[in-house]
Amino acid sequence: MTVAVDKPQTFTHSSLTWEQFKALQAAFADSPGVRVSYYQGEVELLSVSPEHGIIAGNLGFLLELWLLEQGIDFIATEDMTVEQEGIVSAQGDKSYCFGDRTERPDLSIEVVIKGEGQTKLKRYAALGVPEVWFWQNGQIVVYQLVGHTYQLADASQFAAGINLKTLADCAAIESRTQALQEFRRGGN
Repeated sequence: MTVAVDKPQTFTHSSLTWEQFKALQAAFADSPGVRVSYYQGEVELLSVSPEHGIIAGNLGFLLELWLLEQGIDFIATEDMTVEQEGIVSAQGDKSYCFGDRTERPDLSIEVVIKGEGQTKLKRYAALGVPEVWFWQNGQIVVYQLVGHTYQLADASQFAAGINLKTLADCAAIESRTQALQEFRRGGN
């Protein structure tokens, strides 16, 4: 069965200082399912649905399994918060470093249920994250940082050869066992 995606709640507010953002972030620190992001005065609060968690969990599981099977060295930093004080704070659904662990991930993955990713891309560009994936509407779109802006890419520089269509489809299968079986049938 494929996940029926409910729309999460999003709230955005502009003109907040970094200090106000940090106080808001601290207030929600013990609230599972709430993400707080910041970019140049704009704060976004996002409630994460169970469906969002299923998709992000499956996506990370299948990607990590594929990386392991390919012998690609990686460090899963999960939903690590990355910040540049006073400017930007972002937290991907999954994030990875390849080779050594660094202050910012090499790859961040976002499951976008509601809204668009352009604001998120601006955050990641300000942080210098080399590659960002968006799972949205049953597809994975890959962006790679060129200079200070992201360009669409046909494939990942870190997971070259993975079938992104199969990965996207399988991430939306509710049962992880069934997702894995379908992923393996899909040629990965």
